[in-house]
Amino acid sequence: MTHLQRLYETADGLGLQICYFPMENNTAISTPDGFIGMDVDRLENSAGELECLAHEMGHCITGSFYTLDSDLYQQRRCEERADRWAMERLVPLKDLKRALAMGLRPHELAELFGVTQAFLEKCLRYYHEAKGEI
Repeated sequence: MTHLQRLYETADGLGLQICYFPMENNTAISTPDGFIGMDVDRLENSAGELECLAHEMGHCITGSFYTLDSDLYQQRRCEERADRWAMERLVPLKDLKRALAMGLRPHELAELFGVTQAFLEKCLRYYHEAKGEI
């Protein structure tokens, strides 16, 4: 089973409803009632879909929502909470430490976790700066 399939199973188990449709200004959206809409045509590959879905799930699970009227601080705070949930879910710290101990390079780590190298590097920064790990 792929990382993406596992994440979809998790979303289903949490009662999240995922729909696919074209969007003019967004790649994905989520709502407090557990709806996630995604425009998969805007995503480059399955790693992008995995990261996008995890981020939107992060909004739903952490309750990190804002409106167009929300100030930038509130928007940024909600986006960061969704990002943190996605990073901790897709690249768990204990698994990352184990892989680093094996000497894997960033591109190999990204492949191992099924994410893009940019996302993996974001995780490394997060665990180093915010968690004081790695």
